[in-house]
Amino acid sequence: MHIALLALAISAFGIGVSEFVIMGLLPVVAADLDTSVPVAGNLVAAYAIGVVVGAPLLAAAGVRLSRKRLLMALMAFFVVGNLLSALAPGFGWLVAGRFVAGLPHGAFFGVASVVAARLARKGREGRAVASILLGLTLANIVGVPGATLLGQHLGWRVTFLVVTAIGLLALVALVLLIPYTPPEPHQSLRRELRAFRNRKVLLFLGTAIFGFGGVFASYAYLASITTEVMGLPESSVMWILALAGVGMTIGVAAAGPLTDLAARPTAYASLAGLAAVLVIFAVWPAPVMVVVILAVGFLMTAPLQTMVIRYADDAPTLAAASNHSAFNLANAGGVYLGGLAIAAGWGWMSSALVGAALAVVGLGVMLLERLDRRPEHEDGQVVGAGLGREVLDGAPDALGDRAG
Repeated sequence: MHIALLALAISAFGIGVSEFVIMGLLPVVAADLDTSVPVAGNLVAAYAIGVVVGAPLLAAAGVRLSRKRLLMALMAFFVVGNLLSALAPGFGWLVAGRFVAGLPHGAFFGVASVVAARLARKGREGRAVASILLGLTLANIVGVPGATLLGQHLGWRVTFLVVTAIGLLALVALVLLIPYTPPEPHQSLRRELRAFRNRKVLLFLGTAIFGFGGVFASYAYLASITTEVMGLPESSVMWILALAGVGMTIGVAAAGPLTDLAARPTAYASLAGLAAVLVIFAVWPAPVMVVVILAVGFLMTAPLQTMVIRYADDAPTLAAASNHSAFNLANAGGVYLGGLAIAAGWGWMSSALVGAALAVVGLGVMLLERLDRRPEHEDGQVVGAGLGREVLDGAPDALGDRAG
């Protein structure tokens, strides 16, 4: 593994802790700032909105920077957002801090994915992209439980100060370990936007929005499912969430080599498998199924990100960042639709059936991409020269032949 990937994984670990730790600290924050837990839940939404807004905007704003400098700037942004959260004098400032901390999330992962794929040997791009996402999933096993425990005993502000320190460590690692490459002379916002003329890129983004929404339709309600449906004590919630983190890590770890071997079939299997295991979970809500759901669901992350980068050709930064916006739209949409089913009186496990339906829709969108055999661009531009090194127009689908 290229040592530069370690800096990206440390950064992903810090971002993962910042994103998910607030879910376990909502009661602590609500009590300290004299508000209710549902109102404090807006802190989760503020971060997600920051991701969706910031991913395309910051990636576009930094398009003329070298990717190393852009990564450093984004991590500095992340540090400022978490420091603002730690020092927030009131709830409104904390919401602002969460929004700012979320802004660089999608752009960072988009740029980091491109850097990782560029550093990888040919045929191992999927492993490189997955190695970054492993930092994010490991945060759910180690970082989030530890940071939550710290916040419960020493206060939520200490948690965000620790996350700020992790961000500073990641910034130092980026400075020392990421090789500098000058900005590519042809890089421009106009060129980056041209990637969205590729129908396959748009369909991959649509697949992420619907398919990954299936994961979060039920994952967001695991705490209540644990106590109300599984009948376990409230103290078990932390262990169930840790099991979810184990599942995420298994899925991402498997996704790397499987993506390099067969990208499309890996995504197909993830989407179809997710629909199946969510239906099983709806009738058999056992803790082991939490591991299976998250493992199968996160199996789609690396292949979708890798194929977006490949088909975006030599202007992949904005498209890769937008893919993380798509994943966060999936989070928000899945949570919302699962909540609607629960609020309608259909029971906690109805959220799993909603997730299964979203996974099926995502699979349908993915199949539309495979059926689209028209040229990638109306102007006849060659696609795939940047990462895949294959000419995809006027020849067999190289990505499909090599990766599926």
